[in-house]
Amino acid sequence: MKTCTECEPLVRYSLSGPTMGSRFSAVFFAAAGLDTRPIQAELQAAVDRVDAQMSTWKPESTLMRLNRAPLGQWFALPDELYQVLLAGLHVGSLSHGAFDIALGAQVSAWGFGPAPAGAVETPRCAAAAALTLDRERRAVRKEAEVSLDLNGIAKGFGVDELARGLERHGIQRYLVGIDGELRARGEKPDGAWRVALEKPEHGRREVFASLELADTAIATSGDYRHWRERDGQRYSHTLDPHSGAPLHNGIASVTVLTGSCLYADAWATALMVLGVERGARLAREQGLGAVFLVREGEHIREVTVGI
Repeated sequence: MKTCTECEPLVRYSLSGPTMGSRFSAVFFAAAGLDTRPIQAELQAAVDRVDAQMSTWKPESTLMRLNRAPLGQWFALPDELYQVLLAGLHVGSLSHGAFDIALGAQVSAWGFGPAPAGAVETPRCAAAAALTLDRERRAVRKEAEVSLDLNGIAKGFGVDELARGLERHGIQRYLVGIDGELRARGEKPDGAWRVALEKPEHGRREVFASLELADTAIATSGDYRHWRERDGQRYSHTLDPHSGAPLHNGIASVTVLTGSCLYADAWATALMVLGVERGARLAREQGLGAVFLVREGEHIREVTVGI
């Protein structure tokens, strides 16, 4: 008599751990009796590796050592950091500079980094002009003084690393995430994965809508979770690369759905900077699903693209 592993009852498993000032989560379905200890260890190691390479809060992270490296000197990169830098430059090019990983000094100046807020003393240089990458050597050379910040893309990459970790263990039905960045594969036994799209309210958590995920990733950039107040004015943590100042264009949040959480994360920021008209047009051109939530007085207007 033949056995059918697909017909065996699936059991829900849930793993989590600390990372990047938050926690990762991994919910998946697999056969009963699975030893999750090696999976937990692999997932934790994956996000620890991302944090050790890309954190701006760890002075000895690879990224911060790169920020301190002399101009004109080749700096060898681990594969993960190289992939993220390359993706950041790619989205920056496609978005005509709306996404830029060279905003570290401005992020700190506005009080969103580990250093105290203060003035930016050096002229800003875009990442595309400041960096030269060597694909064969997996190395980067700084052509101008630049402070890189990967907070708009690193968590998305961390989520992708969690997904790859589960798949190496043969797990095909999962939802993994770090904060609001999520990636799903397959379905639960009772149907698609459902996730909440938050109402953009400062200091409150309410559901605006829900979305079904299957074999896709989702990330949201918004003005309502991380902000600073200065002289009685509330400032969003999303900066406009062209002005170096916090974004103020009426966009409350942008949620992006695409195959990779790395790209969903970066594109959510880029589309938020671009605004509804230009952002929606670019989302269509790039084949992205996107939900724009726009503040209009006391009301929120929803603009949906490709969903």
